[in-house]
Amino acid sequence: MIKHWKAATPAAAGAAALLAAAVVLLPGRLWSTLGRLIGGHWLVLLLAVGGVTGLAVGGVLWRRSQPAAESSAAPVPPQRPLRPLPTWIIPVGALVVAGITWAAVWGLQSTVPAGVGTPLQRAQLRVETIRTGLSVGAGVGAAAALLLALRRQQVTERTQQATEYDAGEKRVTELYVKAAEQLGSDKAPVRLAGLYALERLAQDNPVHRQSIVEVICAYLRMPYTPPAEKQTDQNAAEPTAGQGPDAPTQPDPREERQVRLAAQRILARHLRPTTPDGTPSPTYWKGVVVDLTEATLLNADFAGCVLNDARFGDATFNGDTLFNSATFNGTAWFGRATFAGLAGFNGAMFSSAAWFGRAAFTGEARFDTATFSDNATFGEVAFTDVAVFGKATFTGHARFDRAVFERWVVFAGASVGDGKRNGDMWPDGWRVDLDTRRVVRVPVEVKPEGDAEPE
Repeated sequence: MIKHWKAATPAAAGAAALLAAAVVLLPGRLWSTLGRLIGGHWLVLLLAVGGVTGLAVGGVLWRRSQPAAESSAAPVPPQRPLRPLPTWIIPVGALVVAGITWAAVWGLQSTVPAGVGTPLQRAQLRVETIRTGLSVGAGVGAAAALLLALRRQQVTERTQQATEYDAGEKRVTELYVKAAEQLGSDKAPVRLAGLYALERLAQDNPVHRQSIVEVICAYLRMPYTPPAEKQTDQNAAEPTAGQGPDAPTQPDPREERQVRLAAQRILARHLRPTTPDGTPSPTYWKGVVVDLTEATLLNADFAGCVLNDARFGDATFNGDTLFNSATFNGTAWFGRATFAGLAGFNGAMFSSAAWFGRAAFTGEARFDTATFSDNATFGEVAFTDVAVFGKATFTGHARFDRAVFERWVVFAGASVGDGKRNGDMWPDGWRVDLDTRRVVRVPVEVKPEGDAEPE
């Protein structure tokens, strides 16, 4: 801000000097015409100047009031602070106004003819020129006063803006802390209320979305063991061994399941850029990063979501997991993750590296029409059930080294990029046909009967 003022001060002084020079050098006849114009139509000129000034100020205020790309209920942070005006501004401004007034009077006085008319008429003309020059000076002084009033209004507005911003930040902090405390409650309805309070807070305050998403992800990363089977009310009411009436109560796994499902739905809802009918979603949180490392997820449904630098390493996916048509911007990390049910990645797009090293798929793993724009690593992955990569596209290197397929794997219609494939490691029985760029089965050699090995 100081640099801007240092640059603006000499510019203002230069502009004032040029204006004074223009006033002095203007021809006398022009000043006479200008004086008659001001004297005869001063009201029209005043209205015109006021109208132009109002339009200019209104345009500036309109541009400043335009909403940002995404609306927010949070107060706008104050702009850069205004530097106090130097003390020499007022005397210099007064001198400039006085100089312009003197130049105007002097220029108008020089237009009065010396030998025309009676002395009384010439005296009246001189009085009129003095009056016109003083009017010019008054107009310049009014313009300077208007600028000072505008600056005073800016200072007042910014002070009010800073006050509202501080109050808003305090309110957001209080709501944030209160919602975080609710997540630590032993009652499921209270925890649910905390989750939805955080969701609303993030929706209204884009600047706090990433931190709120991290809180929700941290909650899902907390240790949790899903209930093995549904318990009857009688069994649920019986105390477990080692617990007495004074022992602290533990969250019911069935209730905790509902809380975790709600947390997952909140994340997925705000990671989808479009609604089911294809229109842009107003609840989409662009740019947030989800870190669910070591999390326990239940029937996770992230279909159609946009995930940035997705981190699911060592995560446990219970039930069916859906990432169909999901878009992974940045690295997709699923190293050592466990998929206990169906793992659906149909139509998923991996814009960067996809890492599934040492993951375990106990159910079907479906990567139909998936697109791997960078390296796809499935090294040491255990596929207990069917693994389908039909019509998948591998632009980068595909590595299936030491992957275990207990049933079978399908690459029907899968294709690779045009680059060198020296880094590929395909499962046994599969290779790339360099002519068609398709992943095909390795032909099985059939030995003639005469060449059969002896028993």
